[in-house]
Amino acid sequence: MTGELSGYDAVAEARSVRHVLDIHWSRICSRLQTEVGEVEYRTWLKQISIGPVDGDEITLNLPTRFLRDWVRTQYGDRLSALWNAELPAIRRVELQVGRPDPVAEPAGDEAGAAEAAPAAAPVEERVAEARGELSRHDMAAPLDPRFTFDTFVVGKPNEFAYACARRVAERPSSPGFNPLFLYGGVGLGKTHLMHAIGSELTRGGQVSVAYMSAEKFMYRFIAAIRSQSTMEFKEQLRSVDVLMIDDLQFLIGKDNTQEEFFHTFNALVDAGRQIVVSADKSPSDLSGLEDRLRTRLGCGMVADIHATTFELRISILESKAAASGVAVPAKVLEFLAHKITSNVRELEGALNRLIAHANLFGRPVTLEATQDVLHDILKAHDRRVTIEEIQRKVAEHWNIRLTDMSSARRARAVARPRQVAMYLAKQLTSRSLPEIGRKFGNRDHTTVMHAVARVTELMERDSAFAEDVELLRRMLES
Repeated sequence: MTGELSGYDAVAEARSVRHVLDIHWSRICSRLQTEVGEVEYRTWLKQISIGPVDGDEITLNLPTRFLRDWVRTQYGDRLSALWNAELPAIRRVELQVGRPDPVAEPAGDEAGAAEAAPAAAPVEERVAEARGELSRHDMAAPLDPRFTFDTFVVGKPNEFAYACARRVAERPSSPGFNPLFLYGGVGLGKTHLMHAIGSELTRGGQVSVAYMSAEKFMYRFIAAIRSQSTMEFKEQLRSVDVLMIDDLQFLIGKDNTQEEFFHTFNALVDAGRQIVVSADKSPSDLSGLEDRLRTRLGCGMVADIHATTFELRISILESKAAASGVAVPAKVLEFLAHKITSNVRELEGALNRLIAHANLFGRPVTLEATQDVLHDILKAHDRRVTIEEIQRKVAEHWNIRLTDMSSARRARAVARPRQVAMYLAKQLTSRSLPEIGRKFGNRDHTTVMHAVARVTELMERDSAFAEDVELLRRMLES
């Protein structure tokens, strides 16, 4: 009987340990999805499962040798760093081909809860409560060592926010810069700047920094209420030198959490501590936040990050491509910068995918390969091409006036781009030759036919010219 009970206890303990590991793995997966993008995460990382822990080493299983080798090469160091940040006792990650450990597999409703990262957070709080792990270290999320000021690409849309972040990192709690409120759309660099501030301030080890998402702040606060440890929660947060809260918009509608954050905010500012906050909108536009909180958030420095320009996207891509060590032609970078305009994360994810494909198959990066590898991303941007858009894009490419497309000017610097525009209109639209001619200054359909034939001939003879036309076509095609 005693032996049976001991065996039961051992299994229970194993399941308890594995449950904690599952929670940490869920957090790591959420972090990886944010870092590499949804498409790359699904392609390479989603099939990883947790294996056994042996001392300071954890084993991760992948279903095939191909996946194991690829993940080991591209993500091995990052997985080790993330596991060590979550659990300092784990120093190494071993990747092997194998199936998940049956002990680690939740059943029934538990499986669904473990897979959804937001749903796992309350469970995480209960595990932390049971093990007494609500220390300041556990409350804060780890800073990403890749997100530094040196790796942040500065351009006109983000130069003011960058300068403000630099100022706070050099002189925290400076008058007029506390709090620092960063706002802008998804994937424009707010989180990068926050991590850069934290990394700079903690470099000497003299400044304590707590970085967390607004969602995590809320979960920690709820956990403290449930465990009747709200005073400990308040003391831990209010003892830091710098508090950084990411994505504050998630507190909208959470009145009790907003009130706690407001009091924490006041306590830290009154004590001369620095606060850095980010959101998707400015304080005045965050309807749903209490007026007093919005007022306090707007009393420091508010810096917005605008949507990226073409030049900034090119700079970002050039920087990432240079760091990868893979030769990416300028035409490909221009194509990506034209095609993916709204989100830097998606832009970097697309480039990472191209580089991964080149490394995996040992093939050069070309425009054709780019369209094949990124077909799903490009498909999301599908739209109907108009002749007006073709004219505008071609005029921009060759630096001529849009009116030259329909003018009577016959100079080669104008006539050649006009012919290219006619050629692309024939290739990319369903308009008839007479209709295309009318859009180009009421020209005859035979003029359009001649332009198409001439451009086709030049493309066969001049590879540089062919690349220009092909780049324009791909930029317009989706």
